[in-house]
Amino acid sequence: MRGLRDDVYRRPLATALERLGVGPGWRCVDVGAGGGDVSVALGEVVGRQGRVYAVDSDPRARDEVARAAASHTQVVAITQAGEDLLLPELVDLAFCRFLLLHVFDPAAVLARMASAVRAGGYVVAQEPITSAGRIAGNPLSMPDARHPDVGALLPALARSAGLELIDAWAEAPASAGPGPVADYLSSLTGVDPGDDPVVLPPLVTVIARAGAAADAWRPLQQGASGGG
Repeated sequence: MRGLRDDVYRRPLATALERLGVGPGWRCVDVGAGGGDVSVALGEVVGRQGRVYAVDSDPRARDEVARAAASHTQVVAITQAGEDLLLPELVDLAFCRFLLLHVFDPAAVLARMASAVRAGGYVVAQEPITSAGRIAGNPLSMPDARHPDVGALLPALARSAGLELIDAWAEAPASAGPGPVADYLSSLTGVDPGDDPVVLPPLVTVIARAGAAADAWRPLQQGASGGG
């Protein structure tokens, strides 16, 4: 699971996957997949018997995922916005990270994710509280994000999407001087912290289960799928 080992935020992601017992045969969707690192990691976990849909609104991401997952036929790249999420089958797990801070309506995207999950399946969302991050004690900012602190609202957003909240917590990698944390911050913000101490934005993880309330969205999804 190289994608998880090399991930700066690997611990909250690995904890969530282990907590749910994600394994061979699972059907998953990675919404806002980007270059596909998490999608490929999920593909390794679910194996050939499983399926991972790597969904991103940027058509260039499909090509990046295809290259990253060249040896993983169980990873399928789809160009689609989170607000329009529509899959050929219901999945066991819908996952997103660093997605809801950029979309117009985070609640609508979570509701679409809930509609993509079978009854009793799971939605895992991981979003930052950007302003709680620090460089040399000073708050971080992400001016290009529509909802930079959406992580602080994530548990409530999951409940408003009709999901049953199972667990929620926050974690933030920290370091001082050169290293993976500084490199990640530099790639994220374009700011090189040098030798200053860094606390990356706390990442709030929410694990939620789809139940009867989420079922209300499914006839729309299944009807659209059957009519296509």
